[in-house]
Amino acid sequence: MTQPHATFQPPGARAPLELGMILYPEFTLLDLAGPQSVLGLHGRTHLIAASRAPVRSDGGDVCLQPTATFDDAPDRFDVLFVPGGFATNKAMEDPALLRFLADRGPRSAWVTSVCSGSLLLAAAGLLDGYRAATHWLAREALAAFGVEVSTERVATDRNRVTGGGVTAGIDFGLVLLAKMRGETIAKVTQLAIEYDPHPPFRAGTPEVAGPELAAMARAMAEGALRVDDEAVRRAQRAAGVARRGPRP
Repeated sequence: MTQPHATFQPPGARAPLELGMILYPEFTLLDLAGPQSVLGLHGRTHLIAASRAPVRSDGGDVCLQPTATFDDAPDRFDVLFVPGGFATNKAMEDPALLRFLADRGPRSAWVTSVCSGSLLLAAAGLLDGYRAATHWLAREALAAFGVEVSTERVATDRNRVTGGGVTAGIDFGLVLLAKMRGETIAKVTQLAIEYDPHPPFRAGTPEVAGPELAAMARAMAEGALRVDDEAVRRAQRAAGVARRGPRP
């Protein structure tokens, strides 16, 4: 089991949280690093992938080393978390990944994501009947799965907590931490990581950035976060295989 390190132990602290964080090729590093920087101070982080080989992020040569695999990861988590990434479309068609999410989701106290990670939760059937947030470029894709799409930076629907794109991960982590450990602990953690953002530009949402910048951003992400009906069908077929299990 992954050992805790640099854990934040305020007075009266409870048992460390068990965090199950998914890795897949070309995940977005900040999608995971933001929440882990908040929640990891209060628990043990299990980085889970198909194998123990390093997993490359979509930021180029930056890789993370898994600490567990789909086969030997713990049975349940306090938080099951899925990051987004430029290869989310490919990951949606991975039966082993979807099988793991579908199995561990019902056993976890909180089922969560940031950015386009919500598409993987949806493909695994874990957002059926729930409201969820995602990256603004992935909202149509999430709706294609029949999910009620929220435009909130962090959306909470019962034990599903989902964040918007990339930088929403820190907000997501603090919102979730407040629900698990209380507002005071969340505030102290916010202070400990000195989270007091002052963006240099007002361009963080399509509404404030304007149509020209929004069009440029869409062009940069062309194909990565777009999910058409056929992509949804492929993901549903993969999920069907995942739920039936591999052939003997």
